[in-house]
Amino acid sequence: MGLFKKLFGKKEKNDKYTLGLHKTKESLTDLKEILKKSKTIDDELFDALEDIFIQADIGVDTVVYFIEELRKDVDKKQITDPNDLAEIIVDKMFEIYLKGDLLNTELNFDENELNVYLFVGVNGVGKTTTIGKLAKQLKTDGKKVMLVAGDTFRAGAIEQLKIWGQRSDTYVFAKDSGSDPSSVIYDAIEYAKKENYDVILCDTAGRLQTKVNLMKELEKMKRVIQKTLPHAPQETLLVIDATTGQNGMRQAEVFKDATDVSGIILTKLDGTAKGGIVLAIRHLYDLPIKYVGLGEKIDDLVYFDIEDYIYGLFEDFFRG
Repeated sequence: MGLFKKLFGKKEKNDKYTLGLHKTKESLTDLKEILKKSKTIDDELFDALEDIFIQADIGVDTVVYFIEELRKDVDKKQITDPNDLAEIIVDKMFEIYLKGDLLNTELNFDENELNVYLFVGVNGVGKTTTIGKLAKQLKTDGKKVMLVAGDTFRAGAIEQLKIWGQRSDTYVFAKDSGSDPSSVIYDAIEYAKKENYDVILCDTAGRLQTKVNLMKELEKMKRVIQKTLPHAPQETLLVIDATTGQNGMRQAEVFKDATDVSGIILTKLDGTAKGGIVLAIRHLYDLPIKYVGLGEKIDDLVYFDIEDYIYGLFEDFFRG
């Protein structure tokens, strides 16, 4: 069964996605109208679809690939009615994201071990906020959680993390501003092991710097972590602000080259019409989206679900 038919019969919707994706959905409003008005499936229609998807910030490379796949399906299935394209569009988006894999968006967690989650990304993308929200979730799940102020270059970053520690009721391990971040993480791990913590969430500096310096800094952190925890970090999570669109794509490229990014957390998805970046990141960099931010409340960081995402975008189609 195709995803379109599966979602069409869906009895429940995820309100967070429906509300959080409203701006991106608005950028796709012309799609339904164009398919209704078009009498034939021709180059003019494909060009119009291309423009719509580029406006949703799916990315030029991904859109070109996507349209080419649509063309192949139209020829193969001998489709002539433009209205029938809606189903194929939904199914193809699903295929582009999954790439034939069974993706697990849950965080890697090793039982009976200290788990280290390293958060990377440029300044202003919402790393500290994301750490605080995730800490609250993990605590609710019964985990003993500690936050680590690994961004020692800005005193403000340390203070901000302490505020989120209070909001999430989690302990924050911090040293003075200007301390070596790797030594802070090392000492935090030693403390966490003694106090039997389950998870530590490590903030890192978000300075825009050369790829070489970035790589060296992150490699040092990883070496320090693995001195005492050979299987850590269990996750290296790149936080990207969805409102930055294609700049976020560039960040994904730089950080993926600099370190072993295991997944993406996409913040502020509710505040942008550029939600198509989800597909672009997956298509070009093979990185799964682990969480998305769909609001400012502490519980508005949610697991990424490709079905809820696509349903949120194309809800109007499903409602006839």
